[in-house]
Amino acid sequence: MMPPKKLYRIGEVMRYTNLSRQTLHNYTVMGLIREEERGESSNHRYYGEEVFERVRRIQEMKKAEMRLQEIKEHLDAEDAATAASAGAAGTGGEEA
Repeated sequence: MMPPKKLYRIGEVMRYTNLSRQTLHNYTVMGLIREEERGESSNHRYYGEEVFERVRRIQEMKKAEMRLQEIKEHLDAEDAATAASAGAAGTGGEEA
């Protein structure tokens, strides 16, 4: 049995990444980072642990003077490749 996944509120993500609430909101709206879930009654945004690596990658690409749209396209392509390889691994790589 796997342990429960750790979720972080936006304030925690702000503290660990040194990004503002507005920046994190903008990244979420653009699809650069994703909420893991949203509190039903509180409407708080919760992010998974992978958000920290994702933000680190975004910051690296920004230092390389990439525009946010370019970063999004790059990350989307990586996500698609990862999903495709995970799908192939899940099928054993065999075709019907």
